[in-house]
Amino acid sequence: METPTRRNFLKTAAVSAAAGLGESLSAQPLPPPARPQNESAHSGAPSPHPGGAIAWRITDPGRRYALAGPLAWQPAAAPAPSAPSSPQNEIFIYPQWRQQEILGFGAAMTDAACYNLARMPRAGREALLHAFFSPRELNFSVCRTCVGSSDYSRTLYSFDEGAPDPELRRFSIAHDKAYILPMLRRARALNPELFLFSSPWSPPNWMKDNNSMKGGTIRRHLLPVYAQYMVKFLQAYRAAGVEINAISCQNEVDTDQDGHMPACLFPQEVEVGYVGQNLGPALRHAGLKTAIWLIDHNYNLWGRAICELDDPDVRRFANAIAWHGYVGKPEWMQKVAAAHPGVEMYWTEGGPDYTAPDYATDWAKWSDTFTGILRNGPRCIIAWNLVLDERGRPNIGPFSCGGVATVNSISKKVSYSGQFWAFNHYSRSIRRGARIVGSEGGEPGVSHVAAINPDGGYLLVLTNSTSSPRAVSIRHGDAAAALSLPADSVSTLTWTS
Repeated sequence: METPTRRNFLKTAAVSAAAGLGESLSAQPLPPPARPQNESAHSGAPSPHPGGAIAWRITDPGRRYALAGPLAWQPAAAPAPSAPSSPQNEIFIYPQWRQQEILGFGAAMTDAACYNLARMPRAGREALLHAFFSPRELNFSVCRTCVGSSDYSRTLYSFDEGAPDPELRRFSIAHDKAYILPMLRRARALNPELFLFSSPWSPPNWMKDNNSMKGGTIRRHLLPVYAQYMVKFLQAYRAAGVEINAISCQNEVDTDQDGHMPACLFPQEVEVGYVGQNLGPALRHAGLKTAIWLIDHNYNLWGRAICELDDPDVRRFANAIAWHGYVGKPEWMQKVAAAHPGVEMYWTEGGPDYTAPDYATDWAKWSDTFTGILRNGPRCIIAWNLVLDERGRPNIGPFSCGGVATVNSISKKVSYSGQFWAFNHYSRSIRRGARIVGSEGGEPGVSHVAAINPDGGYLLVLTNSTSSPRAVSIRHGDAAAALSLPADSVSTLTWTS
């Protein structure tokens, strides 16, 4: 039986839910987020009265993040109950039921993505970067970078390739100076809030048991050297004007991808020892405040996440889990939060398949996926490659991952994925510091997630993944609003109190 990796999962799920991101959540109502212990939906102050009109933005087969409405609040026929009741189309907003604080949304600025951007004409590149990063447009504010080569790189490289160099005298980030660092600097200039998270796909070849960046595992006696390698990476990037805010120990710790791409098996006991005895102390000794996010792999590693957080040395330096959504269910993240209530969680990889027939139109599948993520604890959603060409390149595999946007290799014309249109309904409206709040009710095929922004404004994202319209009623305190959700649509409602 073939192991369900990122790449073969994309092949088998090209026309299924979320274009390769695990099973769809649209076929059944989403589970409610975990309430704080001993807290009811109506604990605390009474719900504020919503005021003014409801702004409505919609994406469906005929519209792309277009204005619809507006809607008006009406007095509700009866007070909101402590739990949803019939009719099933009612969706209740519980502002007192506060969940995680949002860091932001974004995508990976891989070697491949930055190369495609660098090859664009200046005016077109500026327009695309502005569309992604401007706070007045898509407002991407959390992006991922790669420590050396990933599978989406032009070439296989690290920052210290060749013969063994335990003193790291050969270390250099010269490769990244051509187009990766310039693109990162420009993105942060457009959005000064940009938070950068970096993952290594493999240590240098001489640190590996197979002497290759493809597959294999790290030689245990070189873990202290590898920690210094990461320190040098962070210091060199800082000197080049790009501060990295968080790192993981290893992308996808539980697979070597059969040696087809840069990868490194990183067993649980290795990650525990590396964080607690090498990487954490090395960062602290160097005066770096870079956060460490553990696991950087699928939901099915929730047991490993709990065990790693149980280790006192790990907890001295790390209190966060990075998740991918290719295997398992998003609800499994709550198992980790239940065992370690103070843990922070981040969702750090998932992207479309450019060969899928609905690559450009699967906004409802992606929105349904994003809703499932946010209802289960992560503070951010980071897509895989920001930009690729029409064949999903450059990449080392080759694999069939697509970009959030596609830049044609010949014409340089830009086109957008369904994932891009789904992001519009989240990253444009949910600001840094927002809190996910309670929302319950509805019917199968309609998923929802609600939030309150730092300025007190509310929003609700509604996804109708079915092939027919769905009538819904929104309840916020003693006010109600009714609307019809078109088939295959994503809607964002925003209002004030």
